[in-house]
Amino acid sequence: KGKGSVSALCASGLKVAGFKVGLYTSPHLLDYCERIQVNGEPISHEFMVELVEEIKPAVAKIPKLTTFEITTALGFLAFAKQGCNAAVIEVGLGGRLDATNIVTPKVSVITSLSYDHMAVLGDTLAKIAGEKAGIIKHGVPVVSAPQKAEALEVLERVAKLKSCEFTLIGKDITYESVSISLDGQVVSIRRRWSSRTKSVSRPAAYSTTVQIPLLGSHQLENAATAYAALKVSGLEISDEAIQKGFADVKWRGRFEVARRDPPVIFDSAHNEDSFAKLRETLETYFPGRLVTLIFGASEDKNIPGMFAEMRPKIKKLIVTRADHPRALEEEKIIELARQAEIESEAVSPVESALARALELSAKDGSIVLSAGSMFVTAEVMRAWQERYSGSDIRTS
Repeated sequence: KGKGSVSALCASGLKVAGFKVGLYTSPHLLDYCERIQVNGEPISHEFMVELVEEIKPAVAKIPKLTTFEITTALGFLAFAKQGCNAAVIEVGLGGRLDATNIVTPKVSVITSLSYDHMAVLGDTLAKIAGEKAGIIKHGVPVVSAPQKAEALEVLERVAKLKSCEFTLIGKDITYESVSISLDGQVVSIRRRWSSRTKSVSRPAAYSTTVQIPLLGSHQLENAATAYAALKVSGLEISDEAIQKGFADVKWRGRFEVARRDPPVIFDSAHNEDSFAKLRETLETYFPGRLVTLIFGASEDKNIPGMFAEMRPKIKKLIVTRADHPRALEEEKIIELARQAEIESEAVSPVESALARALELSAKDGSIVLSAGSMFVTAEVMRAWQERYSGSDIRTS
């Protein structure tokens, strides 16, 4: 987890350093064009149409291309046409067989691995790590976030086989929290060059302090990972550029506090591990507070695992369903909530679920939290901005 946040941090740092930066991520929240950004801005709908028209003849000749494969091609074409001289590419699923894996990067980054997409990637962390390690290329530096032992062993072995410098967050680079608030957090990052690294031109140790607007202790890890990636990439990027870039980063739907009193929070957590981090972040910023959780999930997710992590914080579960073909029926989630002894009710569509959660929050002071599915959270964000915040947003 954390691929998107690390990608956004890297892209923001590169932009401040003077690069024209393409950023390719998935999925989107509010608008499909968010997946393809240049210098922090999604491409326009008009430019997207132009790109689609350009690749149509080639797509017509290749049977059974996936939407993701086509979108990846659109992203790479957009970056070429816009004259980008740097690009940050987020892997879609796994790594080894992912459409993005046609590139040979300046650095390969592997964020914290957890159990997700197991039907495709495998049912053990070692198998998942094997798929992720597919992005490791011969001689290209590798940066890894902290990993469980079975995953780390696989990543280190592949990096060694391919003669890659391997930088591990938590060992070669350490970090610690300096201060936190709802406006952001400050993290101190320290580098210790270990015997596993091959470079001799770098100082034995150095440290820097960065500020990020992203909340939660997991974002400190993401900041350290992004910092390491930029530093070992071989590109000329100063600490000052990284500091400003990280401070300016925008990455929505990640413990995004839309209102502080009573709090309304949008989050993209959608598996057991990310729900554990979400619960920890809630307790850090709002200790002792309970949540009215607007929840929906895709049919392939470990919903009992998510409920087990969040159950102590849930006052009421508002079950809803996103307008998405893989969204699980409300009745099935209600039954899982009953088994977990969580009070729940089904409210659809999503905008009605938000209205119900706000009604309950006004009575009991609970935090309104959206999580479980990026698709549900996106619809909650859209409804909030259209009906309650008065903000205009891009819509697809």
